[in-house]
Amino acid sequence: MPRIQTTVVGSYPIPDWLAALPTEQALVDATRVVLHTQERAGIDLVCDGELYRFDVNHPETNGMIEYFVRPMSGIRTAIGFDEMMGYRAQRGMAFRTRPPGVVDGPIGAGTLDLPSACARAARLAQKPLKFTLTGPHMLAKTLIDKHYGSVDGVADGLAAVLAEQVRHCHGAAVIQVDEANLPGHPEEWEWAARSINRVLDAVPGKAAVHLCFGNYGGQSIQKGAWDKLMQYLNALHADHIVMEIAARPAEELAVFRGLDTRIGFGLGVVDIKRTEIETADEIARRIDRAEKLLGPGRVRYIHPDCGFWMLKRSIADGKIAALVAGRDLYERGGADVKAA
Repeated sequence: MPRIQTTVVGSYPIPDWLAALPTEQALVDATRVVLHTQERAGIDLVCDGELYRFDVNHPETNGMIEYFVRPMSGIRTAIGFDEMMGYRAQRGMAFRTRPPGVVDGPIGAGTLDLPSACARAARLAQKPLKFTLTGPHMLAKTLIDKHYGSVDGVADGLAAVLAEQVRHCHGAAVIQVDEANLPGHPEEWEWAARSINRVLDAVPGKAAVHLCFGNYGGQSIQKGAWDKLMQYLNALHADHIVMEIAARPAEELAVFRGLDTRIGFGLGVVDIKRTEIETADEIARRIDRAEKLLGPGRVRYIHPDCGFWMLKRSIADGKIAALVAGRDLYERGGADVKAA
């Protein structure tokens, strides 16, 4: 088993044939293709591609929001005109034109069923599976609250539901919780950590947290820096973190020297906002630089910066193959591996 494991963040481009005829059998077939593509490339920890979550009416969040909150009880999806106008005036929600729902009662699971989605992927996977879900901070920030009286109260309500769901996701070796809004709002880290830890504590296997600065049509939608979130990262009850690094300023990597050594570091080495496919040499050099800067053995996973959903399949597949080739080159001590 390689010392540094390769994985992906979650999403995969929707195959054209699935979009054209999205039957249940076609979804199973497409998921099998996504998993086999990763397995054939040599990815160690595979994901199901999140194909069943994609909503053509809300491509800006690629199923990260509606898939989770719409089935929940206590959340109304019929949005009034005044509610929509007020939502559009909120700071930080410019990437959406309407809210996914209005919280007008205690949040419950409703018909949400993450364990069945996890079990379906586990049945199809031949390698260890990572199952992903959106975290309570991001979900709470996108909703209109008319019940709890505070956004952190909404997050706590969501966390309780998500925790009970992941408690039954036994088919996954890793469960990864995604928080793509917090990097732009680091001042909210304390209540964000409290709510996500409730979910992480319920994970039956290894728990991971992914953070990025957004990926809307290949563009970041938030500004910020990782040093603002070190207290949050060190407060996480996680086995490892999965971080956007490849598209960030090179000097930012040094802040992860302050990461608690109990938390494994996942290094983003593939820039999903660029269509160029990285070479094995480029990826090996990025790993080499990180290990020299953070210490040998500190990098436990390498992966793309974020999900692949907005890329063409041929590009995503090329980047997946490059991940493995770059890791293998680095671990062989290839002659071309030099500090970046």
